[in-house]
Formats: sequence, C-alpha cells, structure tokens
Amino acid sequence: MFPVTVGLSHHSAPLEIREKLAFPASEINNALQELIAYPALEGIVILSTCNRLEIYAATTDIEIGQDAIKKFLYERSGLSADELNRYLYSRTLYEAVRHLFNVVSGFDSMVLGETQILGQVAQAYEDAYAAGVTNKVINVFFQNALTVGKRVRTETKIDQHPVSISYTAVELAMQKFPNLKGKTIMILGAGEMSYLTAKHLVAAGASTVLVSNRSYDRALSLAAEFNGRAVRFDEMDAYLGEVDIIISATASVHYVLLPERVEKIMRARAGRALLIIDIAVPRDVHPEVGSIPGVTLHDIDDLQGVVDRSLQARESAAVQGKKIIEEEMKHFLKWHNSLFVIPTIVALKQRAEEIKEVQLSRALERLGTLTPKQEKAIRSLANSIVNQLLHAPITNLKEFADTRQGHLYTEILQNLFDLSVEEETKSLWMVGQQPGQALRGRVE
Repeated sequence: MFPVTVGLSHHSAPLEIREKLAFPASEINNALQELIAYPALEGIVILSTCNRLEIYAATTDIEIGQDAIKKFLYERSGLSADELNRYLYSRTLYEAVRHLFNVVSGFDSMVLGETQILGQVAQAYEDAYAAGVTNKVINVFFQNALTVGKRVRTETKIDQHPVSISYTAVELAMQKFPNLKGKTIMILGAGEMSYLTAKHLVAAGASTVLVSNRSYDRALSLAAEFNGRAVRFDEMDAYLGEVDIIISATASVHYVLLPERVEKIMRARAGRALLIIDIAVPRDVHPEVGSIPGVTLHDIDDLQGVVDRSLQARESAAVQGKKIIEEEMKHFLKWHNSLFVIPTIVALKQRAEEIKEVQLSRALERLGTLTPKQEKAIRSLANSIVNQLLHAPITNLKEFADTRQGHLYTEILQNLFDLSVEEETKSLWMVGQQPGQALRGRVE
C-alpha cells in the first residue's frame, strides 16, 4: 500500500484552470464516492481550497493509482490529458508524506504559514472519513500530518504574524483607501472567509459593514457580530451605489457580478470609484468588470502582490518549521521502516525455530534414551547455534531499515530464506484512529 498525491495549486496553475477543478462542499461526497470506484485506490482524500486541488490516495499500484486519479481529473475538468498534464504534479511514497506535512504547515500556501489550511486539511480528512473512503494508510497519514501542522504553529508562532487571504484582502483595500474610517464595505457571502474578512475590516477601522448572502439568516448572523447591516441578496443593487469597497467570497458556481450589472451600478454612482476584491474560487466577479471606468478589480491571484508585507517574520519562523518537518519525517521513516522489517524478522525466527525443532526431534530419536541433563544440553546447544546464526542478519536488517535500501534488503532476505510474509502485513501502517482523536507529536 503506497501513499500518493496528484494535484495542482497556485504554484502550477492559473486561476482559470483551478476554477475547472474546484469542488464545492456540496459535491465532495459524490466526488469521493465516484473516485474510490477507480482501480487500485484503497483510500482517498480530496483537498479542495481556493488555491489548490489535491487528491491524496493509498494505492496498491503507484502507476495505476496515479493514472486513475488523473483520468478522474480529466473527466472532471473537461480538459484533455495533454492540456491538464501541463499543470498537474505528482508525489509518491515519502515525498507525498513530506508534501502534505508542508501543506498542512502552511509552507506551500500563497500566504506563508497561513492558518486556514490546517482546518481545511482537517475538514477534507473528516469528509473522507465520514464518506467511508479512507483506510488505515490514509488515517495515519493525515492524523500525523495534522499533528505536525499543530506542532509547527505552536513552536514557531508563525501564525501570530497576521497574514492570510482575508487579511491580505483588507491590506489591499487599505492600499486604495489608507483610512478605512468612514468607508462603507459590502461583503458578499457569509462563510468563514467572509467572517475573517469582516473581522479584519472592523479591526482596521471600517465604520459601516454590509453583508449580503443568499441565506438572509446567515447574513443577519454575520452582520450582528460586527454591528453591521444585513442586505437581502436580491436587493443588494440598491446598496451598491453607496459602498466604497466590495469583497466577494460566496460559494456560487456562477458569476455574481456581470459587466452589464456593474455598468448600471457605476452610472448611478456618478463616477465615484469602486474597489472590488474577489477572493472566491470559482470567481464571483466576471473579469471584464475590471475594465469598467471607475472600477478597480482584484481577484485572488492579485493578492500575491500584497503578501510580501509582514512576511519577514514568517520566513524566519518557517526556517524553524522546516526543521520540525524534517525531524518528524525522520521519526516517521524510522517508525515505518522498522515496522516493515518486523514481519520478516518474525518469519525468519519462525522458520529457524521450525527447522531446529525438526532436526532436534530426529537427533534425539537417533540418540535413544538420554538423561534430562543430556537432553537439556543438546537443546541448549541447538538454541545457541540458531541464535548466533540469526543475530547478525537480524541486527543488520534493523540497521538497514533506516536507509533507502531497507525495503530492498528485507525482500532479499525473504527470497533467500523463502519466507512467507503477507502483503497486508508488509505495509504495517498502524490502524488509524477516528478524526479528532488526540495523537502524539510523533509516531514511535
């Protein structure tokens, strides 16, 4: 059983490609059930965020498993293999483990060390577990990754330097309007991203916050937390004439603001400037809106230009965090490789014990009647010979387990002594716990 990941992110693919592979929360369960039916996939997790789509899997065959995931993504995106392969990346075995450790620690994010990814990975794992599509490889893989992510943040304090997608959106607004006091902001959407954005806006001095959402009750709830006003989704145009900044983060799969709608709004504003920051994936605002006179439009990819601020402290913390990841990888490798050789050592001892007992029985039968003392001496001699013969290969095999050749030496020993070791036992990933159960800082 081998861990693999196939995916794309803001590092490898532009927004228009990532949009084609965005999985709304309402579709995750169906997608998981569809994917797990593909060949060679025994456990899966789909991680879908604004900046990445990654599928993690435990597969019985790396090549077949990767091909199955890619086929699923081709069909999902509507792109050809040649088109999509330009943006996809793959990680296998321990590089897949290291990649997830980096992702969950925020080291692969647009905003270095951002906090949201930890919760997003946890949610992705819990969704997969609830859907019944994980197995013990995936369980231990993700549980330890989440533990690593928590340890990195606890020990480095990297997330105490306030930079996130939502915070960066506010920073971008402050570049346009250095003083947010007296400015009116409308937030489209009432999810976590909208909540975090509103929180940062109020902290930055925004005096009036309007919240519009398809669910009016959720808009009321979010607006109440910040002494703002809820606006019914079908009535927002009546308020857009008075706002200075729109921050859009809905879960819509279609554009919320189209050019003709915004043109009408701008005519009513009599030329007053409007800043729109679209942090939704798929995008809420049609890209042509940005060409309308008086409108400044930024989408999530534009935020990268703002991210450079406040990164120095995070970069310093990231150096320490990378050391933690490598430390945890060493513990993980040592643990997993040691487990891999245990079944072989057990099988070797059992084979030696079987041979010893057969030969002892034959020898004792030929020797005839012996005193208890004589029989004990012969048995002791046989045990000593077996133990001496096995000591060096077992000791060396344990040492080789910590090297890249560990699996090779284990298989050679199995073949030399014709040992029977079950395939399921060979992997020996520990049985995973349910999501939410506490894990130690490292596997031992």
